[in-house]
Amino acid sequence: MKLLITGGCGFMGSNFIRYAAAAYPTYEICNLDALTYAGNPENLRDMEHNARYMFVHGRIEDEEAVEKIFKEFKPDAVINYAAETHVDRSIMDPAAFLRTEVLGTYTLLEAVRRHGTARYIQISTDEVYGSIEHGTFSEDAPFLPNSPYSAAKAGGDHLCRAYWQTYHTPVIVTHSCNYYGPYHYPEKIIPLFITNLLEEKNIPLYGDGTHVREWIYTEDHCRAIDVLLHEGAIGEAYNIGTGYEIANIDLAKNILALLGKNEKMIEPVLDRPGHDWRYALNSSKLRSLGWKPRVSFDEGLSRTVEWFRTHEQWWKPLKSGTYLEYYHKQYTARTSAER
Repeated sequence: MKLLITGGCGFMGSNFIRYAAAAYPTYEICNLDALTYAGNPENLRDMEHNARYMFVHGRIEDEEAVEKIFKEFKPDAVINYAAETHVDRSIMDPAAFLRTEVLGTYTLLEAVRRHGTARYIQISTDEVYGSIEHGTFSEDAPFLPNSPYSAAKAGGDHLCRAYWQTYHTPVIVTHSCNYYGPYHYPEKIIPLFITNLLEEKNIPLYGDGTHVREWIYTEDHCRAIDVLLHEGAIGEAYNIGTGYEIANIDLAKNILALLGKNEKMIEPVLDRPGHDWRYALNSSKLRSLGWKPRVSFDEGLSRTVEWFRTHEQWWKPLKSGTYLEYYHKQYTARTSAER
């Protein structure tokens, strides 16, 4: 099988490429990545000399670049990890998210439709459903996005449904809870907290820290996509969740404990605009295919802390210019001015 992985130099894309290369020794993989700030070639340095792997530098909304890959590589399946993903960035620059999540998804769907590709998997998020106070979201829950990021993802997901209904383009859409693990870009909450503490810096916590998230370790997410690639039903959407929820304040305390740090290092900052309080997914549809998470949150978090502890050469160059540090400074200054 030939796999086209878009956004393969990012956190989840690179983890899946490494996973698929190990799990399927005959599969060929083409990685199309724009190498934006979060697309790091170092994530796949160990794949450079693999004869079954090739890298193409380009954007998914570039029709000529995408068409060339489909003509020359002839993928059997496409897995679209390419996305702008940080909510804070989407608040400051929504246009970049619309270009990638909506126009980029359209460009890929058109190529899949024209070339008769057998399967297209859209990697999306639980955030398209909005916030939920009690219970869980099923796959037929209405989309109620509350940030430019989630609205852009919802737009791409709606395109996938439309292409299935109109053209019978073989799409599968996934909505995942928050994932974490090695190679996670250090602007996101778990790697930000870990790396800040390794640098003896405080950790910025939005609002009162009661916002609740569901978490999945990267290895378990890769296995979920593997199952859907080979057994998922065309035209369907699948939630990917573990059922494990934790408030951000408790997440912070867990990381502090793993690193032997004092809770005084938690620094409350002004809350994010439109901050969703809780996400939670019903993943019984995916579990009916035989998938279930294998890595507990405690084990996964411990592995992740240890990975960042032993890979400073990977994250320190990235950390020096992370956007969240800038964003945090802006909000700190604004909060001080309002006092």
